[in-house]
Amino acid sequence: MHLLFLVLNETEYLDDILAEFLEIGIKGATILDSQGMGHALSNNSDIPIFGSLRSVLNSSKPYNKTVFSVIENEELLNKAANTVNEIVGDICKPGVGLMFSIPITNVCGLPKKTNK
Repeated sequence: MHLLFLVLNETEYLDDILAEFLEIGIKGATILDSQGMGHALSNNSDIPIFGSLRSVLNSSKPYNKTVFSVIENEELLNKAANTVNEIVGDICKPGVGLMFSIPITNVCGLPKKTNK
């Protein structure tokens, strides 16, 4: 099992990504409103160095969405990553977002799979 994280700066793609996740077999995900550290610090005018970042960051979106989902296997994980890249164009482009996964060994609270 894997835990997929997607920090999406281009939030207009969120609905399309979630719809495609359902299509490929990802049945659940958690979506959080989030903000990058640079934006949070640039709002603190008491820190002079971060105040200078404000002009650079003002043109970008101050908030993003963080999506995370438990993925059953590596094949589905690869499908999810490919889905995100197809929808956003390329997650590696500056300002689009960040995606990574980590292996997990124990999950409690997910529905049990039924064998048919």
